[in-house]
Amino acid sequence: MTESNPISSIRKNYRNITWIVFQWILQVFFALWLRYQSKGKENLPVEEGGLLVSNHQSFLDPLLICLPLKRPVSFMARDSLFRIPILGPFMRYQFVIPISRRATSSQSIRTAIDNLEHHNFVGIFPEGTRTTVGTVERFKPGFLALLKRTDSAIYPIGIAGALRALPRGASFLRPKPVRVVFGTPITRSEIQEYYDRDAEKELLQLTHQRVAECQRQAEEWLNPDSSD
Repeated sequence: MTESNPISSIRKNYRNITWIVFQWILQVFFALWLRYQSKGKENLPVEEGGLLVSNHQSFLDPLLICLPLKRPVSFMARDSLFRIPILGPFMRYQFVIPISRRATSSQSIRTAIDNLEHHNFVGIFPEGTRTTVGTVERFKPGFLALLKRTDSAIYPIGIAGALRALPRGASFLRPKPVRVVFGTPITRSEIQEYYDRDAEKELLQLTHQRVAECQRQAEEWLNPDSSD
């Protein structure tokens, strides 16, 4: 079965009216219900694209990352979600890229690369699945293939509180506070140095460290007394 492309023609992605209205509603709701706050979004480029790399705590994570941004993010999400009524069509409309867990999806990789080359944001969760403990778990190296074929920088992001707000198996969103930290990027020149030395494992470790540091900052922001 051939996987369909969620973006019929790759171009510079802009928020459509559906997303703008949805974003405004969520900003109000999350501010009241989750006491949502974020910082560091100035670390993201205004016009250029980039690979947004984040820890994964809940199904909320893509919304939490996009909430303060004025540009859409093409997240890579498992293809089974696209078969859910209402959610599937909405995800396609909002630039989400389906990827199969059963096999390497060359179509998904090509779509992600095309987005990066057209200066769009692509978002990934390298842990591969939601954490059950809150810490940043081991990263899968698949996203490094994107960096080999583009000039993208890596933009680390840390999320704290989403696991408590919407843990695995939860049937409703709990009123728990959430924080998101956008960290300083790993520049293209830094990335190239690792490839020049054939040190992909070190690059993977560096990316994990940067995301873990953002998550630590978000957790300390959320619970300042615990860092004393």
